[in-house]
Amino acid sequence: MHDSPAAPISDIATEQPTRARFIVLGFLCSMAIVLYLDRICIAQALVPMQKEFGWSNTQSGLVLMAFTLAYGLFEIPTGRLGDLYGSRGVLTRIVLWWSAFTALTGAVQDFSYEWALGSIPIVCNTLVLMVLIRFWFGAGEAGAIPNSARILMHWFPDGERGRMQGLYQASMHIGGAVAPVLAAQIIKYAGWRWTFAIFGLIGVAWAAIFFWWFRDKPAQHSAVNQAEREHIGVRDGGGAHGHGAVPWGEALVHPNVWLLGITITMSAFNSYFFFSWYSTYLQKARTWWDDTALREIPITNDQAGWLAAIALVGATCGSLCGGVLADRIARHAKDRYRARRLLCLGAYGGAAFFLFASVQVDPPLLSSILCGLACLSLFCMLPTWWACSFEVSGKHTGALFGLLNSIGVVGAMGSQYFWGAFADWRKELGYTGRAQWDPAFYVSIGVLLTAGLLWQFIYPRRVIGESDISPNKP
Repeated sequence: MHDSPAAPISDIATEQPTRARFIVLGFLCSMAIVLYLDRICIAQALVPMQKEFGWSNTQSGLVLMAFTLAYGLFEIPTGRLGDLYGSRGVLTRIVLWWSAFTALTGAVQDFSYEWALGSIPIVCNTLVLMVLIRFWFGAGEAGAIPNSARILMHWFPDGERGRMQGLYQASMHIGGAVAPVLAAQIIKYAGWRWTFAIFGLIGVAWAAIFFWWFRDKPAQHSAVNQAEREHIGVRDGGGAHGHGAVPWGEALVHPNVWLLGITITMSAFNSYFFFSWYSTYLQKARTWWDDTALREIPITNDQAGWLAAIALVGATCGSLCGGVLADRIARHAKDRYRARRLLCLGAYGGAAFFLFASVQVDPPLLSSILCGLACLSLFCMLPTWWACSFEVSGKHTGALFGLLNSIGVVGAMGSQYFWGAFADWRKELGYTGRAQWDPAFYVSIGVLLTAGLLWQFIYPRRVIGESDISPNKP
C-alpha cells in the first residue's frame, strides 16, 4: 500500500467518502472473534482436562488465573507500544504470540518431575507447565484491546465510534458464544488437544492478512480518499502514534480512573464466571429431568456448550444495544454524563435481577436464558464505559486504556479463583450439586448492585494530560 495522491480541492466537495474504515472494522471484529475463541475454549475443555490430569476446582482456577494475571501485567506496556510504534506491527506480533501459546496448551502431557536446588525441593508437573503456558498466552492477548481501541480512535469520527465499539465488543462475545459450541464439537470428535491446535492456526492466518492490508494512518492507505479522511477528521500530516510521556502521576490520582477501574473490576467479576466457569457449573451442578426414566440426568459437555452459548449470546446483544445507546447519548442527550450514569445504574440493576432469577428456577434451559438476559443487561453498559475511558485518556489512549482495562483484571482473577475455591469449600462441607455452587451467585449479585451505585459518581470531563475541561455538549 502506498500513500494515495491528494485530490484537487474542487473535487473533494463532490466525491463520496470511501469506506476503508469499515474494512478496518471488519479486521477488528474478526480478530475479536478469534480473541474470544482462544480465550474461552479452555472453559469447555476444563472438565475433560480435570478428568485427565486429576485437578481440583481450585487447581483449575490457578490455570485460569495465570492467563488473567499476565493479561493485566502486560496490558499497559503493550498498549504503550502501540502508542509509540503504531498498532500494525504490534497487533500482528500479539496475535501470532497468543496463537502459538493457544496451540501449545493442547500439547501439554501428564508428567511430574522433582529435583533439588541445594536444600530447596523443586517440582515441575503438568499443572505448573500449564500455568506457565497460560500465563504467556495471557501476555500475548494483553495488548489486543488497547491497540484495537487506538485503531478505532484514529479510523472513526466521534459520531460513529459508539456503534463501532458496540460492534467490536459484540464480535468478542460472538466468539465467546461460538467457542463453547465449536469447542464441544471438536472435543467430541477429535479431543480437547486438537481444539487448541485448530484455534491457534486461525489466528496465524488472520495476522498474515492483517499485516499485508492495514496501515496505522488513514492518510497512508491507498484505499482511503480525501473525502473519507475529512470525514474521519484526520489530515495527511496527522500522526497516529508517539504522543510523548504519559502523565502517570496525574492518571494515578485521577478519581475517574479509579472509579472506571473499580466498576470494570466488578463487571469482570461477573462476566468471567460465564467465560471461565459456567460450562463447568452446568455439568457439575445442573441436571435434566428425564420424563421417561423419571430421574435426573447429568448435562453432557456437548449440551453444556449449547447452554453456555445461549447465555453468551446475551453479551453479544447487550454490546450491540449498548453501542447504539452510547451514540444516541453522545448526539442527543442534554446532559450526557447524567444519561450515562442512569444507563449504567439500570444495566447493573437489571443484571442483578436476572441473575437472581436464574438461581430460582430448576430447568437448565430457562436458567441459561435468564443468565443470557443478565449478560445482555451487564454488557449494555460496556460501550458507555469505553466512551468514558476514551474521554478521560485523551491522546494517551493505548497506555491509559490499558491501565483502565488492566485494573479490571483484579475482578477477573478474583472470579476465576473464587468460583473454584468456593465450590471446593462447599464440597468439603458435604454439599453437592446446586447446593455446592448456587450460593456463590448471591456474592455476584451484591457486586453488581455495588457497581451500579458507584457509577453515579463518574463524571469524566477532565482529560488526563490536558489542562482544559471538555464541554458538556452532545
